[in-house]
Amino acid sequence: MQLHPFRATIPNLKFITSPDAFFSSVKEDYLEYAASGFFRTTAQSALYIYRIEKHGRVFSGLVGGVDMHQKSDQEIIPHEQTLSTKEQRQIHLLLKRKATVKPILLTYQTVDRINRLLHELSLSEPLLTVSFRGRKERHMVWAVEHDTHIQQLQDLFAKDVPRAYIADGHHRCATAKRLSNGQQASPFGRTICALFPTTDLEIHDFNRVVEAFTSTSPTLFMAQLSGYCTIDPLPRPLKPSQKHELTLYINQEWYRLRWKPVVFKRFHQGTLDALLMNELILRDILGIQEVSNSPRIDYVEGPKGLEGLMRGVEKNKNSIGIALYPVQTHELFKLANEKVILPPKSTWFEPRLINGLINYQYM
Repeated sequence: MQLHPFRATIPNLKFITSPDAFFSSVKEDYLEYAASGFFRTTAQSALYIYRIEKHGRVFSGLVGGVDMHQKSDQEIIPHEQTLSTKEQRQIHLLLKRKATVKPILLTYQTVDRINRLLHELSLSEPLLTVSFRGRKERHMVWAVEHDTHIQQLQDLFAKDVPRAYIADGHHRCATAKRLSNGQQASPFGRTICALFPTTDLEIHDFNRVVEAFTSTSPTLFMAQLSGYCTIDPLPRPLKPSQKHELTLYINQEWYRLRWKPVVFKRFHQGTLDALLMNELILRDILGIQEVSNSPRIDYVEGPKGLEGLMRGVEKNKNSIGIALYPVQTHELFKLANEKVILPPKSTWFEPRLINGLINYQYM
C-alpha cells in the first residue's frame, strides 16, 4: 500500500467550545465553517497518526493520501454492496465541498513493526486532542513531518501491507473512484485513508427494522418463518450467541431463530446470516425484492443495543426487529478475498472516525 503525505486542513480548536455539537454538523456545514475561519491548513505535508481512546481501550492508525485512480480491488478490497442513494449523496457532498472531511477507514493484518513505529512517533505532544462527552471518547492526532520517519512508514506499508480492507467508507471509496475517472490529472484522483490494524478495530452486529405487515399478518409470517427456522420464545431481549442464530422482536415479544437443515441443502454452511436473511426472510416471505434500496428496511448499528432496535420497531406497529450475530474478522477477510460482496450494512466497525478532524482539500 503506497501512502502519500499531504497538507491537512484541521480545526481551530480555540474557536470550538462544544466539540460534540461542532463536529456533528461538519459534514453538512464544512464550507460555512471554513469560510468563517474554523479551519486552518497545516504548514507542511505529513502523514498523521490517529488515536482514539474509548472505554479503556486505545486504537491507533495512520492517515495518508491514496491515489484512487490506480487502486484496483486487489489493493483496497471492498466487502459490502453500496446503496445507490447514499452514493449519489456522497457525490453531491464531495462536489459541493471540494474536500474530504473524513478518511476512508481501512483495516489490514496487524504488522508488529508498524505498531512499534507508530507508538514511538506518538510519544510527543499531539497536534490535536479533542474530547467528546457524548461519545465518551478522546481523539488525538500527531503529524509525522520528518522525511526519515515518513519514508520509514511508506516503506513498511509498501512492503508489509499489500492489501487493505474497507471497514467504513464503501460509499466514499466508490465516490472517489468514480470522480477520479481513472485519471491521475483529476482533482479527485487522490483521497485520504486511515489504516488501522485488525487488532485495533472491533466488528459489531448491524441489525434490521423491517416494515413487515403490509401484505401479510404476524400469524402468517411466523408460520412461513417456521419453514426455514426453529423458533423458540425468549424470556427477555437477547442478542444471538453464535453464527446461524438470529433473534426476532415481533409484537413486543422476543424469539430465538436457528436455521433448519433444509436451508443448508440450498445454501453453503458458511453463508452469512445477512445473506440468508435477505434471501429467505426479506425476499421469500416479505416480498422485498430490492433489499439494498428498500424504504421498508432501516438499519440499527449494534452499539445502540437491543433497546435501539426496539425503539425502531415501536415507531411503526407494522414492523419487526431482527438482530444478527456479528461477522467475524476471519470470515470478512476470506469473503472479501473471494470477492463475495455482502449486503449493505452487514458490518459495523468501532471505533468511528470523526467528521472534520482531518480534512483533505481538493482545490
